[in-house]
Amino acid sequence: MNRRQGKEVLSFIINRVTENPREISKITAERFGISRQAVNRYLKKLIQQGLLEDAGKTRNKAYQLKPLAQESNALPITPDMEEDRIWRQQIKHLVSTLPENIVDICHYGFTEMFNNVLDHSSGSEVTVNFNLTAVFLEMWIMDDGVGIFKKIKDELGLEDHRHAILELAKGKLTTDPEHHTGEGIFFTTRMFDEFLMSSGHLFFQRTDPGDDWLIETQGSEVEGTVVKMRISTRSDRTLKRTFDKYASVKDDYRFTKTHVPVSLLKHGEEKLVSRSQAKRLLARFDKFSEVFLDFKDVNTIGQAFADEIFRVFRKQNPQIKIVHARANSKIKKMIEKVIQESK
Repeated sequence: MNRRQGKEVLSFIINRVTENPREISKITAERFGISRQAVNRYLKKLIQQGLLEDAGKTRNKAYQLKPLAQESNALPITPDMEEDRIWRQQIKHLVSTLPENIVDICHYGFTEMFNNVLDHSSGSEVTVNFNLTAVFLEMWIMDDGVGIFKKIKDELGLEDHRHAILELAKGKLTTDPEHHTGEGIFFTTRMFDEFLMSSGHLFFQRTDPGDDWLIETQGSEVEGTVVKMRISTRSDRTLKRTFDKYASVKDDYRFTKTHVPVSLLKHGEEKLVSRSQAKRLLARFDKFSEVFLDFKDVNTIGQAFADEIFRVFRKQNPQIKIVHARANSKIKKMIEKVIQESK
């Protein structure tokens, strides 16, 4: 095997070991048509380079990415605490060797999420965890406060905690409009490869690529709020590109477009059929000039649901452009039907 192929093997192991810690030797051998003994030599080389470590027992061999930098601190929340100071003290030196675009994204995400803790959590302590490997960077921010979903539900008078998640996904949501724009969580979820927020019995997650959104119920209750942000150390994503995507005009940083995963409206396997559900989805659309409705993971919609969005709302709000995408054939036909009926 030549040097180029050897680099491909090393890269394959590094990028696949997290998903297959006990099978990495087998799948690498099968992928490149080489012996287990040859793979073991590559594994040994990565261990010597400090990128990989043996995480299993002799009989149950497993490997994992070795942390290149780690930090974990529990901090009392005080009136004079500032998110930019915590960034400089706790995180900045750990990302100093990474590309500028990654540092910028981490700086933005960390300070936005930490500021939410200071201004909204009503907690007494916040814990910051940081982990850097050869492949990814992770930051965790955990507080012992009232919980973000409960806070939003109670202060905005929403029906349940799931509605709080839907509103967060839309953007421009804040319980303190005099001091916040409500843009921080919206943009942070879209800058990282994985964003997870957990509180109470719920957690929601967005992963990229694929722009997949998930709301799940968890058995044990999480006190306060837990936020996880993860990004590849080789990501080419930038702050500017993310901001531009949701601005009406390139290089205009005004937040005028939003992307709404319609699947977040569902409760379990329920179908989206009623006008009440549609009105819940349409809430605060008047804050945007363009709304991108993403129907991924939605199998069907009812006539009343479609009519409320694509006829009634459009007629009442002609200045707001509603675009739909990733809809299956049944949903497209229903949307086309109500649009034709409105003409």
